[in-house]
Amino acid sequence: MTANSAFAAARHEPLDSLDDFPTPPWATRALLRELSSRGLTLMNRVVREPAANRGFMLRPIAEVTKRIIASDIHDYGIGLPVQDYLAGPEPDVDWTITNPPFNLAVDFIERALEQSRVGVAIFQRTAFLEGQERFETLFDRAPPAHVFQFVERVPLHRGILRDPDETYFDERSGTHRKPSTMASYAWFVWRKPRIFDAPSLHWIRPCRKRFTRPGDYAVIGNLGATLGRSS
Repeated sequence: MTANSAFAAARHEPLDSLDDFPTPPWATRALLRELSSRGLTLMNRVVREPAANRGFMLRPIAEVTKRIIASDIHDYGIGLPVQDYLAGPEPDVDWTITNPPFNLAVDFIERALEQSRVGVAIFQRTAFLEGQERFETLFDRAPPAHVFQFVERVPLHRGILRDPDETYFDERSGTHRKPSTMASYAWFVWRKPRIFDAPSLHWIRPCRKRFTRPGDYAVIGNLGATLGRSS
């Protein structure tokens, strides 16, 4: 790995950053497939997404259950409640599934473990496994049951969801290119009742094309109204 690629993989964020990197729907469908294959279907389960961003993770979740509670600390214009997940009381749910800000991920996980009856699934860079402080405060006392590691890269871009098959103009390089990333991503899954054995590691085989649906990269409208009618 070159110095430049190592820096890019780190993707450092300011402490007060919104960490605005929308998650491609196909990556969430991959998680749902992994859970379903282990008997952990979300059908008729109550699912919370507390860092919903522009709603792209909600699309595949809504294909499985309509009982969704979604919010974000910032208003992204899709009609979801603006709410700080880490402040104030929250009702218990069956599952919490989200891509939280990297700097607040441990706080999100701890709160989700308190308020989720069945499980918690967190989308993060594989580098989330590193760090002595994170190990001592989280993984040593509450290890995940599963780590689902993507074999192929999951391209995330600040402030926009880009179709990996479409080219765009990159202002930094001054060239047209397809979306890419030097960062590696995985799903970290906790199950209830808690399992304190070593996590089981699984690889998610290349699946982007299989799990991509028409309209996945289109701008989302008033999703809040849709969830309000169906929840």
